[in-house]
Amino acid sequence: MNRICLCLPTNRACPATITALHAEADHAVRHFGADVQLLILDSADEPTRADHRRTIAALPERPGVTVHHLDEAEQRARLGALIDKAGLPSRLLPLMLPPAVSYGACTNRAFLFAAALGCDSVHRRDSDSAYQVHAGQPVFPVHHELPWLGRPAAEATAAGVRTDLDPAHAHHPVSMAGASFIGELSVDIGEIRRLDPAVYHDVVSLWAPGDWPPERTRELVAESFTGAGTAPFTGDRSTLTLVDPMRVDMCNIAFDRAVYERVPLPPATDTIGSDYFLIHLVHDATLPGILHNRHIENFHTPERRTPAGFLAYQRRFVKFLLSMRYFHHVYDRMAGAGAALLDERRHVRPETVTAFLRESTTLDRTENVWRLDRLDTAYRKLGGTYAQFADLVAEEREALLDEARSDIEDYARLIESWPALIKAART
Repeated sequence: MNRICLCLPTNRACPATITALHAEADHAVRHFGADVQLLILDSADEPTRADHRRTIAALPERPGVTVHHLDEAEQRARLGALIDKAGLPSRLLPLMLPPAVSYGACTNRAFLFAAALGCDSVHRRDSDSAYQVHAGQPVFPVHHELPWLGRPAAEATAAGVRTDLDPAHAHHPVSMAGASFIGELSVDIGEIRRLDPAVYHDVVSLWAPGDWPPERTRELVAESFTGAGTAPFTGDRSTLTLVDPMRVDMCNIAFDRAVYERVPLPPATDTIGSDYFLIHLVHDATLPGILHNRHIENFHTPERRTPAGFLAYQRRFVKFLLSMRYFHHVYDRMAGAGAALLDERRHVRPETVTAFLRESTTLDRTENVWRLDRLDTAYRKLGGTYAQFADLVAEEREALLDEARSDIEDYARLIESWPALIKAART
């Protein structure tokens, strides 16, 4: 019996999501005989957490489903104990549980707690998304995630799973399963597109490498943050493949333990996109995945429309754009390495990834200065709150440039500490 971790990191009210996630856990038990550890990592305020506790208490008992609801105090205590057990310095704790929002760090905590619970895989969902409904039934992604994770790709092919996988990779384990989303843009910048499509193009194009030709950049802008569009689910499709990172989203993903127990995610704070690194790593290392079409519905929560929420989210977007100066270099190096990223057991070599990261921190930051100049021009064209935000970015310019590099350095340090943390959790 597979023991899996179905995980929901959240810092907002989401009782409906918790209830729906519990139903997905029950689906995994009934259809696949899984032992589901339903993990809710709750960073919301106390009144919201209390509402979540009431929601959990009202859930019907289901054989094979165990619910774990951890607030930040409980997470901090458990992490501190694991860090101490692993013989690692206490300064590692802020990388695992930082005071600011970190999509990578919250998922890393899920990975670590999943290891402590003895799970074989982690299946992540988000609190600002919902399941589609088809023929009166919710469309649960776990239906495609569970059958093949951790098994040789050749077994899935032999069982009739549609494939476009190179036979050279058939002996590699299925390491990831995922789909995308439908609905609103995954990054909350739709208002920019409505206000001025030309400015939207200028802003979104900044996450492309600086040396890309204009046509390739235009193609990237056209498909960026759009997921699977808006067409609803009508029937199952899945393919065994090397999964294109542009075709899946972290609200709808599952990883085999052999991936996340080797390499964690970047723990960068106040940025979006920090949790997508493993998707690139799995693809570049020629590890097969299941790409399916049980897309999740994405929506934007009201706090992003408040003045404080707007400024915080736009800053995260800027930090994402600056991070790409370093990540593009790492992705290029990983793509060039290919299967050499794997050891003789077909596991990712974390030391190779760390070397690429450290190499990237030596890059000149002129390209990021150019990005900030372009952003300043774009936001001032929009005027209003966007121009006010441009003033804030101008004040924080040097700090933002420094953070983009130091985030990469922190990530390399975390990868080096990760084996000891996983061992402490597993034992």
